[in-house]
Amino acid sequence: MYFQTLDDKTECVGVYRDGKLYFDNFPEDLKRTWKYSGSITDEDIEYAWLYTQGLPLKEACPPEYEKDLNASIKKMEAFYKSFRIAKLDMSQHCIFDLIPEDSLAAFCEIKNKITEYVFATYDKPENYDFLNEAYKLIYSIRERKVNIDIADCKNLFTSTNNRIGLQKITNGPQHVDYNLFGTVTGRLATYPGSFPILTMKKDFRRVVKPHNDWFLSLDYNGAEVRTVLSLLGHPQPTEDIHAWNVANVFNESHYDKIPDRADAKVLFFGWLYNPDSELIKSDLYDRDTIIEKYYSDGHAETIFGRKIKVDKRRALSYIIQSTTSDLVLERAIAIQKLLNGKKSFVSYLIHDEIIIDLAEEDKHMVPQIKEVFATNRLDEFMVNISAGKNFYDLEELKL
Repeated sequence: MYFQTLDDKTECVGVYRDGKLYFDNFPEDLKRTWKYSGSITDEDIEYAWLYTQGLPLKEACPPEYEKDLNASIKKMEAFYKSFRIAKLDMSQHCIFDLIPEDSLAAFCEIKNKITEYVFATYDKPENYDFLNEAYKLIYSIRERKVNIDIADCKNLFTSTNNRIGLQKITNGPQHVDYNLFGTVTGRLATYPGSFPILTMKKDFRRVVKPHNDWFLSLDYNGAEVRTVLSLLGHPQPTEDIHAWNVANVFNESHYDKIPDRADAKVLFFGWLYNPDSELIKSDLYDRDTIIEKYYSDGHAETIFGRKIKVDKRRALSYIIQSTTSDLVLERAIAIQKLLNGKKSFVSYLIHDEIIIDLAEEDKHMVPQIKEVFATNRLDEFMVNISAGKNFYDLEELKL
């Protein structure tokens, strides 16, 4: 039942189970392991790492196994150090061809013991299935190298600061490595050593190109505001949410001076996340109702089953931001499934935005992709959609 995988590239796959290493003809009944690796993809396999909510192996290890784990890790680190000293090109070798089988087996055995301990002592997260699908999506994103092309971006190199920044990007990590458990709300962060897709200067996005023909961007119009309306049971406006707020919230019955759209947006968020503000007088947005429904005993609990420890003052922001983040992530999973077997794929997740790497041959699917994104578990949200030949120059599409 318990097993571990040995793989560091697609063509180098091995499995450890019951004291034996297998490099072909893998045993059946592989049910539980430490973490998804992309090589063994059976749907019914369970992952201990998700039970721990992303703990490193060392932190999940019980005291009785710490000595063996540390010894095994130290031995593995020594092997890798020798490979670096010997200047071995690891892309040309399978790791299990370089490390003695007894050392590999010892490391896998201690991982098996820790895995078994986790399943025996940790409760299965209520949102386990969602976390499982989400991790498989971000794993597939990490496996693809970012396509960086500076050929038509010479103008970006005119300043010293830009040259230094772009050199760091072009010479740095080339894979986006999302951290599924990097924030308390579930909003994706990236690990140190990831390509800086979430934090790079916007102008620098021009150097990021699709592997196919286009980048297709989808995001919700006023995502967090629409989440609030849905959590309160209100129907979704079919127009721009901030313009709708001007007409329905910041109107002459409540305010002497009606703000324009831009000011209304600033005023609304300034009120929404400030418990002391009484700016908004409309019954459409009742913050107390959301807190009463989704907060108790020092924890916020979302419709996705996330339970977040937070004080009451910050509870509303955690509920809204976590719910919105998971809505987008759930739609990204659905879009990836829609594109299964196609050339196109989900390329990046930028907060509340999904970026599709779109092939010309799949262009006819854009309306269907938009519909899948728009229809989430709360309601149908208005969608902004744009496309372009690089990650910066994205122009609005009218469908």
